[in-house]
Amino acid sequence: MSAMLLHKEKWSEFTGKLSGKNLWAPAVQGEIKKFAPVAEGDPVSLDAGNTTVPPKALLFPQTETLYRFSARGEELKLPEADEEMILLGVRPCDARAMALVENLFRWDFDDPYYLKRRELTTLIGLACNEPELNCFCPSVGGSPTATEGLDILLTDLGESYLLETVTEKGKALAEEIKDLLEEAPAEALKQKEQLAEDALGKIKWSVDPEGIPEALPQLWEDPLWQRVSAPCLGCGICTYLCPTCYCFDIQDEVEGSAGRRCRMWDSCMFAEYTKHTSGHNPRPTRRERTRNRINHKYSYFVDKFGVIACVGCGRCSTLCPVNIDLIDILRQVKAAQ
Repeated sequence: MSAMLLHKEKWSEFTGKLSGKNLWAPAVQGEIKKFAPVAEGDPVSLDAGNTTVPPKALLFPQTETLYRFSARGEELKLPEADEEMILLGVRPCDARAMALVENLFRWDFDDPYYLKRRELTTLIGLACNEPELNCFCPSVGGSPTATEGLDILLTDLGESYLLETVTEKGKALAEEIKDLLEEAPAEALKQKEQLAEDALGKIKWSVDPEGIPEALPQLWEDPLWQRVSAPCLGCGICTYLCPTCYCFDIQDEVEGSAGRRCRMWDSCMFAEYTKHTSGHNPRPTRRERTRNRINHKYSYFVDKFGVIACVGCGRCSTLCPVNIDLIDILRQVKAAQ
């Protein structure tokens, strides 16, 4: 990686240049924080913690039109091509989540909708000097300064940002703004390493995933699933706001003689998710649905793609209205094995 310095007095000029390239950055909207478009002249701050809604929503929209159709014999109308986009301030866990989810969208069939957006998107990450309360990314193969999935990584050094390019896409963007950058001195790189070490020390929670993928199938009827699912409301927050959840439903919506086929987020925590037309449901209670959620992330995905489908962002624990804690569930799995 090449390393440059971006002094903070040039921050407005930096974001101003990027705003002409369909820039999105974290913004507070009421009680939640999510990525929002940045117009020229808009202030951009990366001071707050991670977003409530992960940036997956921009590559994998909550609802999207796959194509439009008509009973009048007209040709199917595909959606207009997406434009290039820059996401500024993506946390390493969320960037890594995109890399993990790409396994699914490239699996038995290349999904043109997700993959096209991913191709057109440049990710500028922000290292986590201050990890969130329930972060545990090192337990699942990440770190507060990981670069997987990113094109550029920024590290806040106080008076400046250390800007490190990771991919050719990142190098090309850095070249366009090179007049705002200067070569990073050795002291800046040492400061970054110290900040990275300090950030790891601030992460309070951990779990050793060794053996969990193999243990989960053996715990199918274990009482722990009834125990950990008892408080669950079935609201789906843990899946909707998870950066690695990708379940969706496809429906046709018809208005008169025309309509559209659309894809929208779904959740394995909803009762209707596995309900058959006959009325039978193989996951009739939250016990089975909670068991499936944990098995999917820590066993099924591992079997298929060789990696745990969790990046340790902690959103599911932080935002659960009844305080169901993923780390606690995993520790119970470890104890039961």
